[in-house]
Amino acid sequence: MRTTLIGLSILAAMSVAAPALADDAPAAPASPWTINGTASVVSDYRFRGVSQTDKRFAVQGSFTLSHASGFYLSVWGSSIDDYVAAGGDQEIDLIGGYKTTLSGTTIDSGFLYYYYPGSGGANTDFFEPYLNASHTFGPVGTKVGLNYAWSQKGQSCSYDPRCGGKAKEDSLYTYGELSGAIPGVPLTFTGHLGESWGRSYLTNGLKNYTDWSLTAAYTWKALSFSVAYVDTDFKKGEFVVNGRNEVSGGVVATVGVAF
Repeated sequence: MRTTLIGLSILAAMSVAAPALADDAPAAPASPWTINGTASVVSDYRFRGVSQTDKRFAVQGSFTLSHASGFYLSVWGSSIDDYVAAGGDQEIDLIGGYKTTLSGTTIDSGFLYYYYPGSGGANTDFFEPYLNASHTFGPVGTKVGLNYAWSQKGQSCSYDPRCGGKAKEDSLYTYGELSGAIPGVPLTFTGHLGESWGRSYLTNGLKNYTDWSLTAAYTWKALSFSVAYVDTDFKKGEFVVNGRNEVSGGVVATVGVAF
């Protein structure tokens, strides 16, 4: 009997000590890698103010692999209309970059590769390095940036006499944004102003043009909803495809989910 009591006492002591030992065990280190993604439906995919879907809806999605050091790799895709890339119906952006914050200012730089599968062997793909900086001043967020694509066949607009028959073109895109929220209202607002420089198919053979937008966005858990008004300073008839003015002002609605 005494032996049994001693045995039970030892078991009880071990059962009490076991959780304590488990609590004292060091926690597994957090992984420096994170993966996230998005999926969305948009009523009109506008690229720098120009419709890429003939003013029809598009399905879009992305995946991003990020490292704690600031480096990241990302892939983003969208359905497009066949006039954008010689018959292709997809745009896939492959992105590699680095992001860091210095004295409250976030610097983001990297390379974009625009890939258009199904373009029938046409030279439609091109590289575009980018650099942007963002900073928050109280309730107001600011962002400025530029994207520059050196002379590449993928940007040729040799079909247009305004380009001088060049088989390669370069382009520069500069932009600025302001964002903020109204106190007590669960909405964020973003104003965007951009300028495209250089003659290429991106500018429909024109030397440069301006685009702007105003977006209201709402996020609930993993879901996001937004409505934007997008416009450009193209003149009437300067960018018409299939009888549609692809650059006229319009409302763009988006529903998305993050995971």
